[in-house]
Amino acid sequence: MAARDEYHRGFWAEGVPFIWISGMAVLTLLVIVIGFLGLICAKGATHFWPSAVAHVMLKGGSSLMGPVMETEKIPGAAGAATRSLLKIGNRDVYGLDFRWVDDAAVEKLDYPVDAAVIERNEYGDMHGFIQALHEGDAVTTRTGPEFYTLLEKKIARAAELKEEIKNAVTDVDHARKPLAKLENNIRLLEDGPEAGTPEAELKLEKLNAEYDALNQKLGDAITVPEKRLESLQAEFDAPTLEVAIADGQVKTMPLKNVRAFYLPNRMGLSAKVWHYAGKAWEFLWTWPRESNTEGGVFPAIFGTVMMVFIMVLIGTPFGVMAALYMNEYAKPGLFLNLVRLGVNNLAGVPSIVFGIFGLGFFIYFIGGGIDRMFFAAKLPEPTYGTGGILWASLTLALLTVPVVVVATLEGLAAVPRANREGALALGSTKWQMLWNVVLPNSMPGILTGVILAISRATGEVAPLMITGVVKLVAKLPVDAEWPFVHLDRKFMHLGFHIYDVGFQSPNVEAAKPMVYTTTGLLIIIVVSLNLVAILLRNRLRKIYKGAAL
Repeated sequence: MAARDEYHRGFWAEGVPFIWISGMAVLTLLVIVIGFLGLICAKGATHFWPSAVAHVMLKGGSSLMGPVMETEKIPGAAGAATRSLLKIGNRDVYGLDFRWVDDAAVEKLDYPVDAAVIERNEYGDMHGFIQALHEGDAVTTRTGPEFYTLLEKKIARAAELKEEIKNAVTDVDHARKPLAKLENNIRLLEDGPEAGTPEAELKLEKLNAEYDALNQKLGDAITVPEKRLESLQAEFDAPTLEVAIADGQVKTMPLKNVRAFYLPNRMGLSAKVWHYAGKAWEFLWTWPRESNTEGGVFPAIFGTVMMVFIMVLIGTPFGVMAALYMNEYAKPGLFLNLVRLGVNNLAGVPSIVFGIFGLGFFIYFIGGGIDRMFFAAKLPEPTYGTGGILWASLTLALLTVPVVVVATLEGLAAVPRANREGALALGSTKWQMLWNVVLPNSMPGILTGVILAISRATGEVAPLMITGVVKLVAKLPVDAEWPFVHLDRKFMHLGFHIYDVGFQSPNVEAAKPMVYTTTGLLIIIVVSLNLVAILLRNRLRKIYKGAAL
């Protein structure tokens, strides 16, 4: 009996139950995280796989065509009745991309080898049988594999023409630039308050004479690029594609609206893997389209990474300097205790509060002041007095500074006292001791704060929505235009992209795969950024073995 009591006292005194409870809690969290990541991978990784296209004939006489996305038991139905979700595409014909079909209503289901998936710039995919290619009066019908080879070449040529037209438009605009200024002045006189007065008429007559003389002088400099543009546009607009869809209708679409096509029912495993890799590459390096439910997310990737780097470059020095002052210079007392309390409380403030502060202080106060001082000619159109990547980065830097301060304080406290005293004993000043001994040894702790800051800031959405993030941008914050880095520009962000596609898209079913895929990509980016910081921290730990963090 005494031995049993002794065992129970030891059992509780050693905290064995609490060890088991903690272990079970960690195991539960691991299962949840692994399950969450598994769900994202299962739903997102298959998004680019070329699924077989089914031709479904219903008992009522109608027919549909498209990949079968999922099958489930009909809610509330008796027995084992099931239904399948068919991605029918052809949104311009049916008004929707997906349709549930009761399996009991299916009369026949097959997978035609010539069933084609045609990716378009608008209205999503078209599913059907390609019939013919029209180029003016010339018609090429589908007769064999050589037809599809020709069609691929024509689609590639259309993509080339699109880029050539952009360049030609630029050439025309450049050639007409001297005339454009005169046209603008003429328009201002014709529509201005002085219009119709003798003075205005004299000025207008003079401007028109200058315009005619300049137009005649430029001559071929304008005519040549304009004719080239007309020729390119005519070639771009001419080809059309004839497609028979499942219900027998024959639709004709401009080839310039076709991005690509493939025949999934003919593809082998290697062809499908190659197609999958190409679509994944397109997702990473192209711009979104179709209300962000199609295309890529490159602007969002660029904006997310650039914002994080700006945030780290701005927020980390301030956090380190604040921690250095609090740990090395400030005298213990009420003031220091209040500062520590404030820092700890700031770490728990909701992010939207920081967003409101960023809107009022950074955008309206600082940005508005910059506009009044340096961009007064553009007012009331704001330059810096509106949301942009700089103000969003500053807001998130402010949000994450408390995290960096706390981690840096722990890193500074971990530096052995003997290191400080040894440096001072050798004749170093206090600043030399801090710069050459304390800060290098506390770098692992500082990088721990940076890692936590990156993890928190990368996934934040609420403060970004009011400080510069947008649904779609026309230009990146960094490009070839002077001054190359445009901190005043708005930007895209993966977190906001997920919110926008998942909750604001009118096409819910089409948005689901994009939500999972983008979520997986965001997790990969966060892990990659953290991994770089972790590797650097581990390297510094080996160099400065005295660091405890």
